[in-house]
Amino acid sequence: MREIIRIGMDTSKHIFVLHGVDAEERVVLRKRLSRRQVLEFFAQLPPTAIGIEACGASQHWARELGKLGHEVKLMAPQLVKPYVMRNKNDGRDAEGLCEAMGRPSMRFVPVKTAEQQAALMLTGVRDGLIARRTQLGNTIRGHAAEFGLIAPKGTDKIEPLLARIAQDETLPTLARELFVMLGREYARLETELREIEAKLIAWHRADATGRRLAQIPSVGPIVATALVMKTPDPHAFRSGRHFAAWLGLTPKDHSTAGKTRLGKITRAGDEDLRRLLVIGATSVIQQARHGRGRHSRWLLALIKRKPPKLAAVAFANKVARIAWKLMVTGESYDAARINPIPTVAA
Repeated sequence: MREIIRIGMDTSKHIFVLHGVDAEERVVLRKRLSRRQVLEFFAQLPPTAIGIEACGASQHWARELGKLGHEVKLMAPQLVKPYVMRNKNDGRDAEGLCEAMGRPSMRFVPVKTAEQQAALMLTGVRDGLIARRTQLGNTIRGHAAEFGLIAPKGTDKIEPLLARIAQDETLPTLARELFVMLGREYARLETELREIEAKLIAWHRADATGRRLAQIPSVGPIVATALVMKTPDPHAFRSGRHFAAWLGLTPKDHSTAGKTRLGKITRAGDEDLRRLLVIGATSVIQQARHGRGRHSRWLLALIKRKPPKLAAVAFANKVARIAWKLMVTGESYDAARINPIPTVAA
């Protein structure tokens, strides 16, 4: 067998398909493996480059194959798709991966360590708990409304509503018992959420990069921690502009024939991180619109000429670029450089 220079591996739960080429781009490997055969097969191969689609369990396989001396390159599915021939199947997927990883312009997903993956679980678990708490709170409100009991918006209004329900003796016994059950579940979610947030804050305080990022306006401990966890290698981006584009905070480009046509933001990249940045930017803009705090001349001028939502996206883009700069250089945020002025005076 000729020396293999790269292998594309299509993964699934049980079946793995390999496609390898030599230095002359000739196909020298086509193989189908079961899950238990993967590590045994690659342990017998000399170190080579392996391309895998960045999907479920890809980080695990990247770490395991990396221990065997191989160089694993993870690629986003949307970047691999153009290289897959028609009549898609596992073999052509592996061939497309092998072809895509050989392109000089291909962008790769950083491989996370087991510790980074565990830390990343904090944000995922927190988001899941918040979603379930919101769902349960809406369930309690909906059922209570059917008995004429309503409460203002806000998670802090659920417990007073449950207390009112417990004191209302006109409710049927069965309904009161079910509300008690829902209340116990809501209290349990609140407790678990506080525990997760305490772990998240502790992780943030122990991370020097996260503490520096938290100095940026609109970036708090949650956003700073997410930036550090989801960007293990900021040097993979050539500039802050590329980082913002990876987050989907830049407009779609439909230009042709010399005419520039820009549309809505691409919404590419990590949806959760983009959402957190936009939420933080929205909070700062609300403070500026109500005349509170000190803000840059650029932000105040932006608010005057753009609607709030557009201004929030533009500010989130700027924050992403600043965050990339701080992560790459190791510098601290310099508030004096934004030329702040009091909002009231503006």
